[in-house]
Amino acid sequence: MTPFDATRAGAIPGLAAAQAHDHDHGAGHSSPTAIGFWIYLMSDCIIFGCLFATYAVLGGNYAGGPGPKDLFEPGFVAVETALLLISSVTFGLAMLKAEAGARGATMAWLVVTALFGAGFIGMEVYEFRHLVHIGAGPDRSAFLSAFFALVGTHGLHVTAGLIWLVTLLVQVGQRGLVPANMQRLSTLSMFWHFLDLVWIGVFSFVYLVRLI
Repeated sequence: MTPFDATRAGAIPGLAAAQAHDHDHGAGHSSPTAIGFWIYLMSDCIIFGCLFATYAVLGGNYAGGPGPKDLFEPGFVAVETALLLISSVTFGLAMLKAEAGARGATMAWLVVTALFGAGFIGMEVYEFRHLVHIGAGPDRSAFLSAFFALVGTHGLHVTAGLIWLVTLLVQVGQRGLVPANMQRLSTLSMFWHFLDLVWIGVFSFVYLVRLI
């Protein structure tokens, strides 16, 4: 409180107490990161909802070109899906170790998560390159345009999550499991599990249904 504020507090009864209360109340506010990130996830839900709707409308327009049964390999997609699902489990194990205060074990599980995530992205890039190589690129038909848009957007999100994860590994290695890093880990965990849920929708709606 400045001298001027102190003078005002003396002249106006109760002002000092009100200012102290306001200061304490402001100090007790939690970081807006979690709320802001929930808003971001909701916007991401809208984006993926639009992409799913686009695929639902255009997914049957092959323009005389190849369809899902001609392009997708169930075994390949199953392995790709398993990598992402396992990465979600290993991230959960990393969070358990973080809550227990085990920095080394937390970082180890985060590295395992990153490896599984990188494997998923590697398989997706291989699939895209293969499709383009055989003439089934996004410009071949409306079906392939919708497919590349939906699956590619999810892949970009996983790539961003991997960059975020590597950044957190550096921060945890330098500063340990301080409250700020714990909040960042929790936020990334929400993001990672969200991508896992989206991929389950992609696997079911884009691959599984079309291959049956």
